[in-house]
Amino acid sequence: MRRSKALAKRDLRRLKRKRRVRGRISGTADMPRVTIYKSNKYIIVQAIDDTAGHTLAHLNTAHLDEKLPSNIEGAKKAAAIFAEKLKAANVEKVAFDRNGYKYHGVVAAFADTLRENGIKL
Repeated sequence: MRRSKALAKRDLRRLKRKRRVRGRISGTADMPRVTIYKSNKYIIVQAIDDTAGHTLAHLNTAHLDEKLPSNIEGAKKAAAIFAEKLKAANVEKVAFDRNGYKYHGVVAAFADTLRENGIKL
């Protein structure tokens, strides 16, 4: 019983951070919003044009030929692949939406690798 309450509090804190960040960030066709979701197994990333309601690029590590883990090394490899997809869609500048996650670990590694691959955040 206690464990479920702890999980609920953690999820509520993340949801609160998510809503606060989403209130400030919105994507356009020139500068889409890149949102990241991480689970214990996979990383899912989307570049979204909020004005038109379209996804410009997406990546799900579950659907890659090489299954990438949901850790820092997997996030770096996923970011390199996603940067290529963004370049193919003629996107060089994005607004990074951390989706309520704290900016460290997997999320920070993903963002730093995007920067290293020529995408401006």
